[in-house]
Amino acid sequence: MAPAHVVGWGSYVPERVLTNDDLAQMVDTSDEWIRTRTGISERRIAEDDETTSSMAVQAAWRALKKAGVSPSQLDLIIVATATPDHAFPATACLVQDALGASNAAAFDLSAGCTGFVYALGVAADMVEGKASRPGLVKPGKDGAALVIGAETLSRITDWSDRTTCVLFGDGAGAVVLQADDNYGGLLGTVLGADGSGGDLLILPAGGSGEPPSHRTVAERRHYLKMRGREVFRFAVRAMPDAVKDVLAQSDLCPGDIDLLVPHQANQRILEVAAKALDLAPERVYSNLDRYGNTSAASIPIALCEAADEGLIQRDDLVVCVGFGAGLTWGASAVRWSVPLPAEPPTVWRRGRYAVLQGYARLRSLMRRFVRWLFSRGMKEE
Repeated sequence: MAPAHVVGWGSYVPERVLTNDDLAQMVDTSDEWIRTRTGISERRIAEDDETTSSMAVQAAWRALKKAGVSPSQLDLIIVATATPDHAFPATACLVQDALGASNAAAFDLSAGCTGFVYALGVAADMVEGKASRPGLVKPGKDGAALVIGAETLSRITDWSDRTTCVLFGDGAGAVVLQADDNYGGLLGTVLGADGSGGDLLILPAGGSGEPPSHRTVAERRHYLKMRGREVFRFAVRAMPDAVKDVLAQSDLCPGDIDLLVPHQANQRILEVAAKALDLAPERVYSNLDRYGNTSAASIPIALCEAADEGLIQRDDLVVCVGFGAGLTWGASAVRWSVPLPAEPPTVWRRGRYAVLQGYARLRSLMRRFVRWLFSRGMKEE
């Protein structure tokens, strides 16, 4: 049973920047108030024509290019998100079509801000398989899994509520997993949930429990609601415990960590968690000041940036840890196995992926056209 290795990574954030000073023109707040309470200076906001799926596709192409993997090699696509394009179909299916990944199974996973860690654990199991059952993903270079965390939280943020609107931003991050007998890879994952805290961070309306109505719109119940103090208390306990649990699976301890990549929610939470694990600040990655809380996208965006900045080297022990709505929590330990810094893409590789992107668009249009033709024929009968 070959372990799952991270062989490619990529992220995407919208170009539009919303600063604290911008927010001060919208609600009763200030740059100092936001910075001192959250550590956030600015966040990225999706343009009107950007969606969770479009940002996920951008991150996915970058991860595939880094890995040297083509969409046809993908056997699995998981999109972790709390803000899908639609209730159904799954955003992952939209990504599958946009990539032209004709061989890939695709589904969404909803676990709040812990979604990427959940998806990473699920994908790793499908990549590795079991002694008695082969994995869904073909072994070696023939197959691969694509794991994406993507969010457009700006669409469910109440921009008149200063307790939440200062926190959130949009973006996407992705990794490519492949099975490999080489040393390292995903060492383990721990996941947990406590549904009794589900009301602490919730999007009240829009589902079957509270369908859309004039009342729900008037009461602004289609925007996320959070009880910040309770979530804070939960997070500072859950994150260190999850890290210790996942390390214990491999007979490791916090002192063995080369880089901790936590969910980017609040700088004070990161500091408390680091102190509980006795980790120096330079061993805890944070880009919170630039992006805010991007939910399921925060860990993969941070992981991608840390790798690109040269903060992760081959054989480093990297731990990703998150907490979020549900309540959920989880951690994954990865022994990094890709040589860094990665070689820049050759002209041939850049050209190859430009062709693949063009083919994916053409394939999607042709398949839609053929369906339209069939539908016309069925109507005539």
